[in-house]
Amino acid sequence: MDTASNYKTNTAAFRGSWIEYICHLQEDICNALEAIDGKAKFIEDNWERAEGRGGGGKTKVISNGNVFEKGGVNTSVVYGRVNEKMKKQLQTQGAVKWFAAGLSLVLHPFNPYVPTVHANWRYFELYDAHDNVCDRWFGGGTDLTPYYLFEEDAKHFHQNIKNTMDNFGDDLYPKFKKRCDEYFVNSHRNNETRGIGGVFYDHLRPQNDEQAEQLRTFQQANGNSFLNGYLPIVEKRKDISFAEREKHWQEIRRGRYVEFNLLHDRGTLFGIKTNGRTESILMSLPPTVRFEYNYKPASGSQEDKLLQVCLAPRNWI
Repeated sequence: MDTASNYKTNTAAFRGSWIEYICHLQEDICNALEAIDGKAKFIEDNWERAEGRGGGGKTKVISNGNVFEKGGVNTSVVYGRVNEKMKKQLQTQGAVKWFAAGLSLVLHPFNPYVPTVHANWRYFELYDAHDNVCDRWFGGGTDLTPYYLFEEDAKHFHQNIKNTMDNFGDDLYPKFKKRCDEYFVNSHRNNETRGIGGVFYDHLRPQNDEQAEQLRTFQQANGNSFLNGYLPIVEKRKDISFAEREKHWQEIRRGRYVEFNLLHDRGTLFGIKTNGRTESILMSLPPTVRFEYNYKPASGSQEDKLLQVCLAPRNWI
């Protein structure tokens, strides 16, 4: 994997510390997921950007396990020149180079009673023609996509996030929870959300080095708390018996997941537009999905209960 030494600016040490953190976090998360799965192991793929584009990453993929049908935990450290597509997406004019490092994960369990989960934590820098940092920010978040609604699970997931964020300000969780509800939405399907939310934030810009350290600490706290929010839910639901009806509904909802990621997700679109690594970008997609014409669950069913929450997001705390 590339290192922070590629860009010798006054933020090199800061970048290096962040890169070291996401690499350790990747190992910690993968080790915990292997332990709870009990069968499958992550396959590691170290890659570099092709055709002289800068940087690379480590993609770790798990599949066909006792718990996880497909999942990935990826780290990337990439950089390059700002092209026209990026200028439009980032709404920047003066920047000529960019740098990004982050961890992203998506887990698709086999059992429909275990929710899919997504998370990412990233850091971005832009540079002017003299290699001076002209902009930098953190972004990230995590969200839960259940197929069957257990309110205690939703409350646990959200409470874990809130407990973490409250250490940095009581206003952060409600603000970023609202952004999540507004972001993970299939606007082409009557503003149906992808799941029951979590938090989403972007462009957290430090005004000085002290604020940069505070934001990095905030970002690391969120990454460190991820397993506490998700693994207890997995442990509680992974052995519930299910049949074809539940698997059918899971694949219908997975179809909605695909629709959002390919039509609306800024991270996916940014990766494609910057000639990112396609296999790693599309790692988030589930292994099997269904697209059935005008499918609607029976009114009052457990499937409909989940759908109604997706049509009207709730406050879980």
